[in-house]
Amino acid sequence: MTTGPHPLDVVSPARIAELVDDVAIRKVHLGLVPVFALAVLAGAFIALGAAFYIVTVTGSDLGFGPTRLLGGFAFSLGLILVIVGGAELFTGNSLIVLARADQKVTTGQLLRNWAIVYVGNLTGALGTAMLVHLSGALSTEALAATVVGIAETKLALPAGETFFRGILCNVLVCLAVWMCFAAHSVSGKVLVIAFPIAAFVALGFEHSVANMFLLPMGMLESGVFDLSGAVRNLLVVTAGNVVGGGVLVALTYWLIYLSPHGAAKV
Repeated sequence: MTTGPHPLDVVSPARIAELVDDVAIRKVHLGLVPVFALAVLAGAFIALGAAFYIVTVTGSDLGFGPTRLLGGFAFSLGLILVIVGGAELFTGNSLIVLARADQKVTTGQLLRNWAIVYVGNLTGALGTAMLVHLSGALSTEALAATVVGIAETKLALPAGETFFRGILCNVLVCLAVWMCFAAHSVSGKVLVIAFPIAAFVALGFEHSVANMFLLPMGMLESGVFDLSGAVRNLLVVTAGNVVGGGVLVALTYWLIYLSPHGAAKV
C-alpha cells in the first residue's frame, strides 16, 4: 500500500490504481435497480452533452479546428454530469478490468455490470433523443442539418476506422475518469475531464454511448432509419471502446502498479 503524501500534493498514480480497484469492487456489487437507474442517467447525461455540442458547432465561423475544440469542451458536460452528479457509464466502467486483473471481481460480475449499464445507457440516450426531437430543440434547418450530417458521417465510416476510433476515444475517456481520482475538488474534476474529452471530440473519435444518441437523433430529424447501420456502428465502436479503456488503460495500469511483477509504488 502507498503511504505518506505525494510530493506534488496530488493523489499519486499508484494510489489512483488502488482507488479504481476499490470503486470497481463496489460497482459490481450494486443491485440491479440502482445500477440500471444510474446507467439510464448516464445515457441521458451524455446525450445532453452531445446536444450541447450540436448547438455549439452549428453556424460557427471560427474554422474547423477551433470549432471542433469548442464543441469538445461543450460535449464534456456529459462526463462532468456523470462524474459529479453520479451515474454509471459503460465506457468509464471499462476500468473495472483492472479489478478483474487483480482478481478482486469475477468475469461474471464484470460482464453483468457491463450488460446492465450498456442497456441502461442505451435506454437513457434513446429516451433523451426522443424528448429532444419532440421538443423541437434541434429541429431548425441548421441544427437538423448538423445532426443529420454527423449521423451520416458515422454510418459511412469503414469498420476498421470505426474500431480504431473507438479505441482512441475510450483511452481518453478512461484517462479523464482516472485523473478524476487525483482531484481534490469539483473544479479539479471538471478541469481534468474537459481537456481529454475535448481532445477526443475534436479528433473525431467514436464513443458508443454518444452514438446511442447521435445516430437515432439523426434518423429522427431526417426521417431515414438505417437500423442495421446503427447497430453495426454501435457494435464496432463498443468493441473498440472496450479495448481502449479495458486493455490500454485499465490493464496497463494494473500491470504497472498492482501486478506482482509491477508494483511500481511511485
